[in-house]
Amino acid sequence: MTLTSIGPANRTPRTAETHPLTWRLREDAEPVWLDEYQQKNGYAAARKALAELSPADIVAIVKDSGLKGRGGAGFATGIKWGLMPADDSIDIRYLLCNADEMEPNTWKDRLLMEQLPHQLIEGMLISARALKAYRGYIFLRGEYIDAARNLNRAIAEAKAAGLLGKNILGSGFDFELFVHTGAGRYICGEETALINSLEGRRANPRSKPPFPAAVGVWGKPTCVNNVETLSNVPAIVGNGVDWYKSLARPGSEDMGTKLMGFSGKVKNPGLWELPFGITARELFEDYAGGMRDGYRLKCWQSGGAGTGFLLPEHLDAQMYAGGIGKVGTRMGTGLALAVDDSINMVSLLRNLEEFFARESCGWCTPCRDGLPWSVKLLSALERGEGQPGDLETLEQLVRFLGPGKTFCAHAPGAVEPLGSALKYFRQEFEAGVRGSPVETRQSIAAPQI
Repeated sequence: MTLTSIGPANRTPRTAETHPLTWRLREDAEPVWLDEYQQKNGYAAARKALAELSPADIVAIVKDSGLKGRGGAGFATGIKWGLMPADDSIDIRYLLCNADEMEPNTWKDRLLMEQLPHQLIEGMLISARALKAYRGYIFLRGEYIDAARNLNRAIAEAKAAGLLGKNILGSGFDFELFVHTGAGRYICGEETALINSLEGRRANPRSKPPFPAAVGVWGKPTCVNNVETLSNVPAIVGNGVDWYKSLARPGSEDMGTKLMGFSGKVKNPGLWELPFGITARELFEDYAGGMRDGYRLKCWQSGGAGTGFLLPEHLDAQMYAGGIGKVGTRMGTGLALAVDDSINMVSLLRNLEEFFARESCGWCTPCRDGLPWSVKLLSALERGEGQPGDLETLEQLVRFLGPGKTFCAHAPGAVEPLGSALKYFRQEFEAGVRGSPVETRQSIAAPQI
């Protein structure tokens, strides 16, 4: 997987000053191993953090930078770190990296782990110092075979160089890091389900409170951060808060840069590091190149299968949480999907809800029973066998499975695209009630994960 670019991307070379996440990438897409990473200023921020900064200093820097979680929820990283206990007598703490990237249409963390494994390791080392965590785990999606291999090699390199293990760089700080591959469940992306799975338990979300910062893995204080989030930490510590804030576009309430992408029948599908606040239109037209010849943009999702559908007129929204929120959905992972005019929304939603229903842990009734119910109704509409009242039942399910109605955020994310599709494309659902089976230019298979 490589970063691709056209238009303005060709006139904006990746540099350490403008592209902190991706400037070290090789043109041949080969991994950047330790020697090359250090030649490109790698581990300089870690050396600074261990020699010159206290844990409280690092937390304050990250908090002041405005860094937010990059996994989709967007919670402020510094505030999350601040929830860890201040009591130094609690000497067993854990840092977990959430690398269970199973959101359909999302592949950004895979790029970082496969090609820049040391950047993630450095980010975890600095973060562990801030959190006073002596052990870390990278909870990795089991299907990411290349990422697992590259991360394990990079960890071995770092340990041999004295950058992991005991008394790192003579600082007196100890940190061990391990890769743990999961068995392939979408629900493991929820941090407490991830913790249960790491402990060898069934991957069900836990009741909160207590939050992981108080009672996490094996009952000890635990912080869980996303791959892209942790990969931002070295640049923030190395270059400072003001520099990091300056990267975002005017008007953005989110700071720094973000890995963003566009897939679907666009001319140049790809992944780019771009400043928060860039408009979706720039991402779609200047980077992704617009739709392929013969296709028209029907609608789009802003960041993964669990975000609502938006219309072409929403492309002028700025790509940050508040900007996308103004047009009715969430930014999510920032990897957008273009839906073309050959796709019927009933078939697309049946496909999505099948995935979400399959990945439900079954812990709470609304999610366990509601999502399969939506699949049955959508399948009937797709065959032209829908009954009067089916659309109203789907709308009820959207409400009953919405935020605050279920044990975790799985079901609310699952029904968000359904609610938006019913809002914008109701006539396509009504056609299934009238007895007209859905016809599309192409079949839609279940998501390949």
